[in-house]
This record gives sequence, C-alpha cells and structure tokens, in this order.
Amino acid sequence: MEQQTSNLPDLNRLSVISAMVLLAYAVTPFIQIAAYPVQLQLPGILIAFKLSFSTLTSLFAAALAGLGTDWLLRLHPRYAETRPSRHWLLPALTALVIGTPLNNLQMGPQWWAVFAFGGFLLAIVCAAEYIASDPADPRRAPMSGLLTAVSFALVLVLAVALRGAGTRLFLVVPALSGAVFLTALRSLYLRLGERWIWTWSLAIALVIGEMAAGLYYWPISALQYGLILLGPAYALTSIASALEEGSTLRASLLEPILMLVAMWAISMVVH
Repeated sequence: MEQQTSNLPDLNRLSVISAMVLLAYAVTPFIQIAAYPVQLQLPGILIAFKLSFSTLTSLFAAALAGLGTDWLLRLHPRYAETRPSRHWLLPALTALVIGTPLNNLQMGPQWWAVFAFGGFLLAIVCAAEYIASDPADPRRAPMSGLLTAVSFALVLVLAVALRGAGTRLFLVVPALSGAVFLTALRSLYLRLGERWIWTWSLAIALVIGEMAAGLYYWPISALQYGLILLGPAYALTSIASALEEGSTLRASLLEPILMLVAMWAISMVVH
C-alpha cells in the first residue's frame, strides 16, 4: 500500500508568489503609457483594438503565477515524480482574471477589496495545487474539488467583468472561450484520474463561446450574463466527466440539469 503523505507548501515562497503578482497590479495604475493600436486584416473583416499596458501586465502576472507555482512545487518531496506544467494552468488563469476587474475599476475601497481578495485567492489556489500534486496525499480529493470550484468561479468573474466593462464582442468571445477551455480541461483532468480530455474541453469552449456571442446584445446585467454562461459550462463539463467514466447519458444528466436550472433561476432574480 502506498504511504500517505501530508506535505504543506513553503509559506515564504507562497508569499513571494502572491506578492509579486499583486505588486505588478499595484503599480499599474501609476504608470501611464499610451495604448498601442493593433489592426488585424482577416478575410472580409478588419479587427482593430488597442494593446494597453494593463493588458500586458495581466499577461505578465499570469506568467509569474504559472512559473511561481513551479518554483513552489520544486520543494515538494515528490517533485521528480510530477509533471509540474499541469499545475500551472489554474494559478495563471487566476492571476489573469484578477486583472480584469482591477484594470477596469478606479482606485478606491472597491479596488482594494478586489486586490486583497485576489491575492488571497491566488495563495489558496497555489497551495491547493501543491497538495493536489501528490496522489498519496489524503487531502488531494478535497483540494481537487476546491480547484474545480475556484476555476468555475473565475469563469463567472471574468464574464461579469468583461460584460461590466463593455468589452467589445470580438474580445469577449475568445477570452471566455479560452477561460472555459482551460477550466474544463483542468476540471476533467482532476475528475478522471489525470487524463487530458482535449476534445470535450474544446467542444465545451465552442458552445460557451457561441452562447457568449448570442447573449452579448441581450438587455441583461453583467451578473445575469455570467450566471447564464456558468450554468451550461459546468453542466457540460459534468456530463463529459460522467460519460468518460462510463455512465449512461440518462444517468449523467441529473446533477448537470439541477445545476443549470439553479444558475438560470438565480439569474432571473438578480440584477
């Protein structure tokens, strides 16, 4: 029988990772650099947007979080047995999503609240990834559940932030599709015994991207927009997991339908 272990992440490294990501966002409001105009000529369409310093900061923060997670995992006794790159996805996505509301809010109590919560969430995600990296750790199952819950919460935050900021459609769709793809991929990986399910993840991302585009011009609030998309994103991922585990389609539908109905019911009463 494999011996169970209960290793904890190094708090110093965990603090450094969170501090570096938060520092990148903290200095962004004080640096004024003109956005760089970018134009992409595609067949029959011209896509024009501005690449801002805040966007580059978010990408830099995501890279810091991903590489920082690898740095944290290097102290794990079983680091040589793991594939650390699989644990970069969610910390990087977390750092990236944190930047969406921060880059669209004015500095004030609300900005600082998001800033503090973002740092706390990133630390929790990195610690959970550290624990989940060890198959023999008895806390792996609850940590995997936590990571799945956080990943879908990040999709909701991203959808609400993009909608609330009035981001243009051609940026909203790829941003949400990419986030859903990574979330579904990581969630299925955790649920299915460390197997990458690329086809299902891509299909789920395409469906949610189509829905995001279709709902874009509906007269609904940002929170309603996010909840309406979150329901099918979770439901489809749950169905894919059940089918991959060998369940019948009928047996796979109960939990996803309940979650879908719950999300859509909440979206009808919130504003």
